[in-house]
Amino acid sequence: MNTEILQEIIKEQKPKKPAPRMYTKNLNAFFGNAQALKNISLEIPQNKVLAIIGPSGCGKSTFLRCLNRMHEEVGGTINGEIYLDGQDIMEGDPVNLRRRVGMIFQKPNPFPTMTIAQNVVAGLKLNGLRDKKTLNEIIESSLKKAALWDEVKDSLNKPGTSISGGQQQRLCIARALAVEPEVILMDEPASALDPISTAKIEGLIFELKKKYTVVIVTHNMQQASRVSDYTAFFYMGKLIEVDKTIDIFTAPKLEQTEDYVTGKFG
Repeated sequence: MNTEILQEIIKEQKPKKPAPRMYTKNLNAFFGNAQALKNISLEIPQNKVLAIIGPSGCGKSTFLRCLNRMHEEVGGTINGEIYLDGQDIMEGDPVNLRRRVGMIFQKPNPFPTMTIAQNVVAGLKLNGLRDKKTLNEIIESSLKKAALWDEVKDSLNKPGTSISGGQQQRLCIARALAVEPEVILMDEPASALDPISTAKIEGLIFELKKKYTVVIVTHNMQQASRVSDYTAFFYMGKLIEVDKTIDIFTAPKLEQTEDYVTGKFG
C-alpha cells in the first residue's frame, strides 16, 4: 500500500471536529465612534463552557451582547459576521434569536410584580402559551434544571424578589431555560453573590453544559478555571488568545496572556 493511500485512510478514520454552535468572523462593535471590539473571530463549541476573561473595559460584555443582538438595543452598531448553527443571526428576527440565545445578567433581575412561578413562565406567556397544566410542568422542570425547585416549591406564589440574591439568580436562569434556548450567555452571574451561592451557580453551570452551550464572562480567574472547558482572553477590544482552559492557565502561548492570568496586570 503506497503512502498516499495510507494517509487518506488515516485521514478518513480521524473523528471530524464538530461544527461550533456559534462563531464570529471579523466582528467589530462600536458605541458611536468608539470601537469596543476589533476583528474578533471566535468559535463557541457545542455543549461546552467558554469563559471570556480580561480586564475591565476590554470588550467582554460587549461581545456577549453581540451574540444575541442586545448590543444594538443599547445604541451600538456592529460589522462582521455572527453565526448560530451556520446561519447569520443578523438576517433573522432578534426576538426569536433571544429565545434561542438566552442571557443571564450580572445582577439578578426577577420581575418584581410577578410571583416566582410567574417569573419562570413570563416569556412563554408573552408568546401566547396559556395551558395551565403545560405551564405548571414547565415551572417545575425549569426550577429543577436551575437547582431551585426544592428550595421554592412551597413558595411559588411569593414574589420573585422575596428570595435571596443567589436564589433570584437561579430563578433568572430558570426563566431563561423555560423557553428552551440553545445557548446561554452569562455576564458575571456570580459577582454579586456570596461564596455559597457562587458555588451553587458554578455547580449549575457544570450541569447545564450537558444540554446547552454556555458562554460566561468572568473577572474571577479561579472561577474560569473551575467551570470552563475553553477560555478566551480579551484585551483592549482584541481577542489575544483562546485555547483549552487548562492550557490557558498552565501553558499559555503568549506572554501577554501569561502576565494576565498570573496577576501581573489587570
